[in-house]
Amino acid sequence: MQKSQSLTAPTMQGHQNKAISSSSLSCIHFTLCIFLPLLVTGTSGSKVPAVIVFGDSSVDAGNNNFIPTVARSNFEPYGRDFQGGKATGRFSNGRIPTDFISEAVGLKPYIPAYLDPKYNISDFATGVTFASAATGYDNATSDVLSVIPLWRQMEYYKDYQNKLRGHVGESRANQTISEALHMMSLGTNDFLENYYTIPGRSSEYTPQQYENFLAGIAENFIRKLYGLGARRISLGGLPPMGCLPLERTTNIVGGNECVPSYNAIALEFNNKLKRLTMKLNKELPGIRLAFSNPYFILQRIITKPAQYGFQSTSVACCATGMFEMGYACRRGEMFTCSDASKYVFWDSFHPTEKTNGIVANYVVKNVLTEFL
Repeated sequence: MQKSQSLTAPTMQGHQNKAISSSSLSCIHFTLCIFLPLLVTGTSGSKVPAVIVFGDSSVDAGNNNFIPTVARSNFEPYGRDFQGGKATGRFSNGRIPTDFISEAVGLKPYIPAYLDPKYNISDFATGVTFASAATGYDNATSDVLSVIPLWRQMEYYKDYQNKLRGHVGESRANQTISEALHMMSLGTNDFLENYYTIPGRSSEYTPQQYENFLAGIAENFIRKLYGLGARRISLGGLPPMGCLPLERTTNIVGGNECVPSYNAIALEFNNKLKRLTMKLNKELPGIRLAFSNPYFILQRIITKPAQYGFQSTSVACCATGMFEMGYACRRGEMFTCSDASKYVFWDSFHPTEKTNGIVANYVVKNVLTEFL
């Protein structure tokens, strides 16, 4: 069932071309990485009772396994460094950022996907992800690969709240919701999978107008979270998306270097999200909204990889490392690197587990300490 862009600024008109190109499979970006090593004191000492997640493949732990879409990674070589060497639907060789933060605050070492039937409300009580690989702020972005739009993730969250109240009682559930860390990690797909790939949005809006449109959706979503009792929220920024392996591979004219225009858009949009954070912190009593920006630490890793123990930044570990992700990684598995820790990127759009940890540690130390 389709629904209007209820979480957005005014709805845009026109049908969208849903054709899939190689860039369409950009699904699936990484925006927010948070990891806090050495500070875990155990669950009893945790100041965060639960980690609740919304977003795309950067934080999807397998929800897409249970919907009809090609945006999946529940097969080898994905997950080869995850517990038991199992491909769960995480777009990584190992854990994703939300798994790290859950463990960092003294909770379980991974966050389960809400649609995974192996789990129930007792598992979700301390952490859950509603994220869907290939989605974005814009409903048209989720339509490209038929994944879960942001408005539907909000509906799942409401359902989760009702189940939580039935599980632990009204008072305790409300306290958990108020004290839980709510994480938002999305945005790159709106540009790389939608705006710059499919005719439609780019004919209606300039890049700056589209940024404003997306920021309006983010604002409305945060206001809805606040209305449902959320008070601790982390709004994730965009990475230097022009430096993703696929973008470099296709930048032939630019000598396969990073695409400056895409990085400029990321910086511009991040500034708007930062201003939004400041605005809402002033307007909404009791909210603690943090802007988590991974851009500069990722840029530093990419430009000075040796400082972090990496050997490759322009190509990824999976297959040839230039354009593969998802099923293309599976088809080219025999060419996949033997040691992912030497690579910044796992596939053409997603970082390795090691990169996630480095970026996450930076974000937590510089932004999220107020929650811990």
